[in-house]
Amino acid sequence: MAKIISDTIDFSQYLQETDSKQNVKSANLYIPAIKERMRNLSKEKKLWMPWEKTKESFYYRPGEMTVYAGMNGHGKSQVTAQIAMSLMQQGEKVCMASFEMKPIETIRLMSRMYIGTNPFTEEYQNDDGYAVLDALFDKFGQWSDDKLWIYDQTGTTNPETVIGMTRYCAKELGITHVFIDSLMKVVGSEDDMNGQKRFVGELFSIAKDLQIHIHLIHHIRKPLNEAALPDKYDLKGSGSISDQVDNIFTVWRNKGKEDDMRNAGKFGNKSTEHDGILKCCKQRHYEGSGDGEPAIGLWLHKDSAQFLGSAGDQPAIYE
Repeated sequence: MAKIISDTIDFSQYLQETDSKQNVKSANLYIPAIKERMRNLSKEKKLWMPWEKTKESFYYRPGEMTVYAGMNGHGKSQVTAQIAMSLMQQGEKVCMASFEMKPIETIRLMSRMYIGTNPFTEEYQNDDGYAVLDALFDKFGQWSDDKLWIYDQTGTTNPETVIGMTRYCAKELGITHVFIDSLMKVVGSEDDMNGQKRFVGELFSIAKDLQIHIHLIHHIRKPLNEAALPDKYDLKGSGSISDQVDNIFTVWRNKGKEDDMRNAGKFGNKSTEHDGILKCCKQRHYEGSGDGEPAIGLWLHKDSAQFLGSAGDQPAIYE
């Protein structure tokens, strides 16, 4: 006769014991995977930042999430727009979801980077100038076609909408990089720590599951001294933001140089200093031999609105 096992027995201890035994493995079992990883690393497509000097220290990997944080007016949207342009130049598909800038402002900034000049200067304010600009803008439109998408919503939104939009971009459009500007426009309350944690955690899971890269713009707490270079501990809101994401950059603008140049021009004491710093405060999966958390000095080329890697560099040409 078959024996009956009572449903009053507590099986949880056996389940836990089995799970533990299955998860404890000899380190030697992972050696083949490490060997394969080392062989494939050099074959992987590496997606670089716009500046040549960063190639030894950082590149964008699929399945990761990067946060860019800084004070108001310090260039977060401008820096990330240029990064998006560089990724498009490298063959990636990009979506810009800015809830702080109208779509036409985003396109105007990126097209200015593309044409490499300031369309609002006096030389273009005539019929001949307009004709030249029309041709350049048309060329940008053709270049960016099937590379750049804009999510057309400005102002406050909600996590569910942004999560759905991100999944749609990846699954239906084949977009590989989604820029979200900014966290505070999605989770409106700075005190909603759980909401921030859930939203960032969901984005992190989407990036990993769909093998895309998500770029999230964020703000920092108001500093006592605007001249101080911010760190990852200065991010507004939940500490889980910096804990969960793969990479963190802070964006800092050299206001001291700007004040000095206004007062003394090229004869100022700070005239040779960089215009800003993009500081890597975290890079979880760095595998190179350089500085995995570089402080990237940048110089602004005002006509093109591009940041340059050194004062003598020329703006990038997009082809």
